[in-house]
Amino acid sequence: MASTHSLKLSEYTRILKLARKPTREEFLMIAKVAGAGILLIGAAGFLIYLVLTEMPQGIMG
Repeated sequence: MASTHSLKLSEYTRILKLARKPTREEFLMIAKVAGAGILLIGAAGFLIYLVLTEMPQGIMG
């Protein structure tokens, strides 16, 4: 049990040693892409909401 725990810990340690802080340009690009994705998914959800709430009212009445 202890050997599997230490194996996972060594894998996490290796990954943390390889990781580095992103540059300002990298961070801004990631933030822009994430923001665009959030807006796109939100817009798609809003359109689906409108279709499902407004179309039945237009058909029925």
